[in-house]
Amino acid sequence: MSIRIGILTGGGDCPGLNAVIRAVGKSATTHGWETLGFRNGFEGLLDNDYRVLNYKDMDGLLLRGGTILGTTNKGRFAVKTGHGETHRIPEPVLAQTKANLQALGLRALVVVGGDGTLTIAQQLFEAGVPLVGVPKTIDNDLEATAFTFGFDSAVACATDALDRLHTTAESHNRVMVLEVMGRYAGWIAMHAGIAGGGDVILIPEIPFTYDSICAKIAEREARGKHFTLVVVAEGARPKGGDFITSGPQEANREARLGGIGAIVAAEIQKRTGKETRVCVLGHLQRGGGPTTFDRMICTQFGAMAVRLIAAEQYGYMAALRPPEVVAVRISDAIGRLRVIDPNGELVQTARDLGVSLGD
Repeated sequence: MSIRIGILTGGGDCPGLNAVIRAVGKSATTHGWETLGFRNGFEGLLDNDYRVLNYKDMDGLLLRGGTILGTTNKGRFAVKTGHGETHRIPEPVLAQTKANLQALGLRALVVVGGDGTLTIAQQLFEAGVPLVGVPKTIDNDLEATAFTFGFDSAVACATDALDRLHTTAESHNRVMVLEVMGRYAGWIAMHAGIAGGGDVILIPEIPFTYDSICAKIAEREARGKHFTLVVVAEGARPKGGDFITSGPQEANREARLGGIGAIVAAEIQKRTGKETRVCVLGHLQRGGGPTTFDRMICTQFGAMAVRLIAAEQYGYMAALRPPEVVAVRISDAIGRLRVIDPNGELVQTARDLGVSLGD
């Protein structure tokens, strides 16, 4: 029997997952290896639910959104719940997973995902499962890599939304509030806000006050600018306030943030009298095909993952350290989120442009 490797995609979907699958499958083929794709993330490991990925299956994946293997961010492997509380994989689940992988004769597993997925991967590795990682999250909040794939595509979507909101805001002299994803990190809001000409950018790393927001709107009014664009990260919160969630806490799942945009919009209209509208971009940021940048790093990450397996360098993941893609320990990328430095260059750039950060 030829050497077999496995691949799964975990956590939320995002542009570029299929491009990684393609890169892994094609790179494995050059080694003469067979690739098994496990369906629905780690659940496929436990249920022995997989498909053989042949060379023909790689056609068209480079530009196709989503994941042909399916994915999930909840289930029997959930090790992150609430607001990032970490748990251990239940022992019966761990034992059955190891038995299934051994029965399939896999040389190693490629795990594609963000902080939660790679936390599961690290626990499996510590339990003796040979695996390597590929960093994925539109939130861009993983340590040890300059960028995760999916982020650039999400920013492109959010920037396009701001371009469109700009024209309608200006036409009606309105305040337009755009809520974007990012969880506890403000990378999407900050990058899209700067690239899309936002006037106010609210991020989790810098608690805001409504007085500061309204002062910026008044300043623009005084200068003859009768419209304002406000970008709000879903994890943004006022000074002394809590995170806003979009529903009750579900078991075995992280909290779902969302709803802060509507609260900010209502408060702005109440305080300023300006007609204010809110747009929640939501899952549009996750959909569609990847940008050119994401296609490139997905391809490089996937090829690197296969090289790591060939070298038996398990417990490592591909990471972008411009201009190179390098190998770093998965353990160095998890356990803490990479967030924006409130005193860093990115924030300073926004301030230099006169953007209000609400503080």
